[in-house]
Amino acid sequence: MFPQGAPDNPIRHPAGAPACGDAVAADGVLMTDPVFFTVPEPMTIERLAEIGGGQVVRGDPGLFVASVAPLDEAGPSHLSFIDNPRYLGQLAETRAAAVFCPPKFVDRVPEATAVIEARQSYRAFAKATAALYPEAIRPVGVVRGSGISPAAHVDPSATLEEGVVIEAGAVVGPRVEIGAGTVIAATAVVGAGVRIGRHGYVGPGAVVQHALIGDRVIIHSGVRIGQDGFGFAMGPGGHLKVPQIGRVVVQNDVEIGANTTIDRGANRDTIIGEGTKIDNQVQIGHNVVVGRHCVIVSQVGISGSTVLEDYVVLAGKVGLSGHLKLGTGAQVGGGSNVAHDIPAGERWMGTPAQPIREWTQEKRVVAELAKARRTRDTKDEEPTR
Repeated sequence: MFPQGAPDNPIRHPAGAPACGDAVAADGVLMTDPVFFTVPEPMTIERLAEIGGGQVVRGDPGLFVASVAPLDEAGPSHLSFIDNPRYLGQLAETRAAAVFCPPKFVDRVPEATAVIEARQSYRAFAKATAALYPEAIRPVGVVRGSGISPAAHVDPSATLEEGVVIEAGAVVGPRVEIGAGTVIAATAVVGAGVRIGRHGYVGPGAVVQHALIGDRVIIHSGVRIGQDGFGFAMGPGGHLKVPQIGRVVVQNDVEIGANTTIDRGANRDTIIGEGTKIDNQVQIGHNVVVGRHCVIVSQVGISGSTVLEDYVVLAGKVGLSGHLKLGTGAQVGGGSNVAHDIPAGERWMGTPAQPIREWTQEKRVVAELAKARRTRDTKDEEPTR
């Protein structure tokens, strides 16, 4: 392997366990519909605090929580969290059984709500939610079956480890290798020679070709990996197609959102680094190298041969020209267009993108000039006496 259910169903409580309220929200329905996710077994506030890396500083740690909900919808059986001060008003009125809360907001939590103190409250809440709803962390396929569907096509030369699931309509080509526990969802296509690691997921309608995929990689619906890069030798007599003979290499623990496209390299590999998270509808051109633990938000376009070092963040609708280098920890604000290299750790914004301090100063100057112009025009329009 490469490389190394009805909404009013009651919640069951353990025998003799103290319950902290009904299993339904204030409007009478469960926060999560049991049609889609299994209703979790309740957990104590103390146990959820331990999972999230927090500490119960107020309230009964032995009370049981049945589900999770946002602050404004949470009832006496729900766990919630506060992280952004924008929601302090909702925190003041929440009916949640418990909230994960950073130290600076602990005194703002209502008396009836237990407080789980956690410096990174959102991260703590995510860990606790994952414990309650493990199915929501990694997709389990369309039909949630097991084994190889008789309606799938698997080439006899393919190698599948134990526990691989191939759903109806999926196609697995010759010489493919798929690691243990990986799910290939309905109508997905895995092209010849592709290798996919263990405990991964390829969503419905996704196509993977000319690619090496690591362990625990999640590829959502409609993703396209490994198609030709956009390479043409331009000329007055027409545009000559350049053969794209590279691969796509996706390292461990990457997640790729729905309908994202990643082109294979022209004469080297397109690489997506370990732990990187890519949103829906992102385009990544040939020969691009994305470092470890980058975050790329929806509708970003990255032109060919650009390099993102580790921990780079690209907000929505960012466009990167080709052959650029963005240093470790660089961040680019939403809707920006980048035409120059960005040094490590810098934050850029705008079109054309520039350091955010310069962009802010220019915006302020332009606003002041516009205000002065309006004032002058108004005076010019006043009637003379």
